[in-house]
Amino acid sequence: MSTPEELRAALLAALTESGTLTDPAWIKAAEAIPRELFAGSYFVPVEGSTPTRYRAVQQGAAGWLEGIYTDQTLITQLDGTTHPDDAGGRVVLGDPSSSSTLPSLVLSMWQRLGADAGHRVLEIGTGTGYSTALGAHRLGDGNLTSVEYDPQVAERAAAALKAVGCSPRLITGDGLAGDPAGGGYDRLIATCSVRYLPMPWLYQVKPGGRILVTLSGWSYASGLAELTVTEPGMATGRLLPGYTSFMIARPHDRPPRPALALLPGDERPSRIDPGVIGTWEGGWVAQLAAPSAERMGDAGTQILSDVATGSQARTAPNPDGGWTVTQRGPLRLWDQVERAVEAWREAGEPHQEGFGITASAAGQRVWIGDEDGPGWDLPI
Repeated sequence: MSTPEELRAALLAALTESGTLTDPAWIKAAEAIPRELFAGSYFVPVEGSTPTRYRAVQQGAAGWLEGIYTDQTLITQLDGTTHPDDAGGRVVLGDPSSSSTLPSLVLSMWQRLGADAGHRVLEIGTGTGYSTALGAHRLGDGNLTSVEYDPQVAERAAAALKAVGCSPRLITGDGLAGDPAGGGYDRLIATCSVRYLPMPWLYQVKPGGRILVTLSGWSYASGLAELTVTEPGMATGRLLPGYTSFMIARPHDRPPRPALALLPGDERPSRIDPGVIGTWEGGWVAQLAAPSAERMGDAGTQILSDVATGSQARTAPNPDGGWTVTQRGPLRLWDQVERAVEAWREAGEPHQEGFGITASAAGQRVWIGDEDGPGWDLPI
């Protein structure tokens, strides 16, 4: 049976060999921090279950440690309340609400952030505390402040950080408000996603400082953005290559809604193949076009339900080819999506690295190519 040290060394060797982990300082931090002290028991999805069900892997059980040192996200809470130890061996339903993100993503984001010794860093989302421990080891306890929304999650993280000898400044509260004591940060890193950039972040990071955050929405499309603060309250940047997703910050999550009833509406032919918005990039474009809508369905059958107005759009394939869209409500959601997809196609269908973002108190806009290109306002 392999020891934790052997499993940790094997994982880090794989991440180094793949080119994910390249910075010697972050390699040293990853070698020093035992992930098993932060994850504890965790949930794993039951393969093939619809809706997704989760099985708890209890701390110390067979395969538990090997799972810790697999490059995977470990779900540590469901529905904001259910911990793996609460499952009692049952397979359970729920929505993930806290996790230990896969190590390759955590470490690649810390590297991308470009935080050097002496930089003050604000981390949004302490989670299990594993990422926080890496940052504290690399930067020093006094240079890292981490904010966690959930008091129970924060309490577990604080205990784990103490156990490994790390003592960064920890805050329990709304990370979207940043640090209630003020700013002066060189870097901000978020381990949750947001629908738009919270204004306090743009004031708490110094001009020239950097923000690394995942943009997401109620259709759960997402992209990792890197911004530079240009002056207090203003920032601009680009979306990055790759495929990054995080749980959405709870204050930005979709409000509860009743069961969806599909109602009659106006019908017409769709100008686009609905399947395009089931792709990573197409779903991102559709979410920008209809930011208050939730997306369901797949392939030729897509459903958009607007959380704010109750507007609906749904598509269905025609027996003789093509698709019909049915729309109802004050917003013509599919019209908005069609126009956005067509603009994206005219720009060459770029991946998200072809997109940029500008944020200020006047508004926040995501655009293709450059600031004069086609773009969409974020729902601030």
